[in-house]
Amino acid sequence: MIDIDPTARISPLSDIEDSVRGSKIIIGAYSNIDSFVKIKPAGGSGNLIVGEYVFINSGCVFYVGNGIQIGNHVAIAANCTFAPVNHAYSNRQQLIREQGFLPSKGGILIEDDVWIGANCVLLDGAFLRRGCVIGAGSIVRGELAAYTVYAGTPLQKIAERL
Repeated sequence: MIDIDPTARISPLSDIEDSVRGSKIIIGAYSNIDSFVKIKPAGGSGNLIVGEYVFINSGCVFYVGNGIQIGNHVAIAANCTFAPVNHAYSNRQQLIREQGFLPSKGGILIEDDVWIGANCVLLDGAFLRRGCVIGAGSIVRGELAAYTVYAGTPLQKIAERL
């Protein structure tokens, strides 16, 4: 099921796949999905819920997997990847693609007023608290404190928003 608020702007050059697994894709009021954004239900039955006044720049990819929830007033720069799903791979006697997926680490949760820089990767279990900022090119997993700035690989706290 796909539910797009009538005030949201979805580029005709974006690609939103309807789920065959019963997942929901919900895009909130006044949100904007730019050209070449890909939303793909993969590896789970989670939902993608995008709040109000969210801007998703071009080239971002969302593998819905175990679920992605994005709050209000979130800015996501170009070419970010959201991957709340992990392949199983431990059995050497079986192809990775045949091993299914690991248990969920909780999906991805992004609270209100977050800015994610270009080319970031958010993994299963990423929890970005209100007002945090993620520097370009960062890999994010685990919980990040509110109103704090993070950057790098490995991810490090570099400042606080006062």
